Amino acid sequence: MDTPWRARGHPGARHEQGWTPLAAHRKSTVQVASNDGAALVDELTEAIRQRIMSGEYPVGAALRQSDLAAQFGTSRTPVREALRQLQSSGLIQILPNRGAMVRIPAPWEVRDLYEVRAELEALAARRAATRLTKADFDRMRHSNDALFELTLRLADEPTADGHTDMVEEANQLGLHVVINEAAGNAQLSRLLGNLSSAFPSNVPAMLLVENARHRENNHDEHARIIDALEAGDGALAAELMRAHVRNTGEQIARWYEQRSQTVLLAP
Repeated sequence: MDTPWRARGHPGARHEQGWTPLAAHRKSTVQVASNDGAALVDELTEAIRQRIMSGEYPVGAALRQSDLAAQFGTSRTPVREALRQLQSSGLIQILPNRGAMVRIPAPWEVRDLYEVRAELEALAARRAATRLTKADFDRMRHSNDALFELTLRLADEPTADGHTDMVEEANQLGLHVVINEAAGNAQLSRLLGNLSSAFPSNVPAMLLVENARHRENNHDEHARIIDALEAGDGALAAELMRAHVRNTGEQIARWYEQRSQTVLLAP
């Protein structure tokens, strides 16, 4: 399943053994622009949210007010309020004697979401079967092979840090994007967009690098979906897409389950 990687490096791999402070992941100081109190909190909330969703602040990372205030060039007061808002939205949690950390989604949450996403992606595949062009099929096959080759190469490197933006770029031509565009349903696209942004976007792509079997299955499942679409078999394409998305969701749920054990049980 092609995934929108916006990770900076390979976050997540560094904190498997425990609860990692934000300072370990900070790359640069970013100044927020607003001088208005409420607007400043909103800016901070969105800036932190984006870094969580991209994986720059990985699941399990400690969000210390002093680190965030220094990073964004502000005082702790607006940072504290921004963290409260993010806690209310479910992106972070406050642990006794530990403070704020990026929340690890529960495996059941992931499975529930991917169950819904599977049905919507299947609908998109069924609708797209009669709308795709030869150029679309060429684009999907090329992007599927390019994604596989890229993640295979990254898996063979000592570290994937600094290279994951290339995976994001490869995904801009991805199978799911082409199918959703061809489906021609704005409401369907909106719903899929909301679901795809529910959890950090780097985790599915990390799995393609870390898990060789998942990487092979992902490529093969994409190829079978493309074959069904090219044959004009919308029913088969929908069935294959449904199974593919569910398989991906199960892999992601297991990843979060493993990380929750290593992060939350750490001293």
